[in-house]
Amino acid sequence: MNIVSMKEVAKVPRTGTLFTGADVSAQQLIPEGGDYNMSIVNFGKGVRNKFHMHECDQILIVTAGTGIVATEHEQRTVGVGDVILFPKGEKHWHGATEDSEFSHIFITKTGGKNYIQLEE
Repeated sequence: MNIVSMKEVAKVPRTGTLFTGADVSAQQLIPEGGDYNMSIVNFGKGVRNKFHMHECDQILIVTAGTGIVATEHEQRTVGVGDVILFPKGEKHWHGATEDSEFSHIFITKTGGKNYIQLEE
C-alpha cells in the first residue's frame, strides 16, 4: 500500500513548448514504474497546454480552481469534482481560465504520459 497526502507532495516546475506560459508545476502522486502515471498539474491564471494527443486514454480530475477543456469540436468550463476523459488519440488541450488558477489530477497508463504536440 502507498498513501500520499496531495498537500505534502512537492510542486516541481514544468517547462517546455507544450505550455502557453511558465506558471505550471506538477506533483507526482504515485511512483513511476507501475501500470499508471498519476500526477497533479497546476496551472497559473490563463495558462494552458497546447493542442496535443496521447497514445492511451487520459483521465483528468479537477481538484482546484476553474479550467477549460477543449477538443477540436467543443470547449467546456470545468470545476472542482469534474472528471474528464479524453480517449486515446483525441486532439485536445486543457488549462486555467483567465481569472482562476486550475489544478487537476491526470491519470494515464504507463507510457501514456508521452504526448504528441499538435500546436506550436
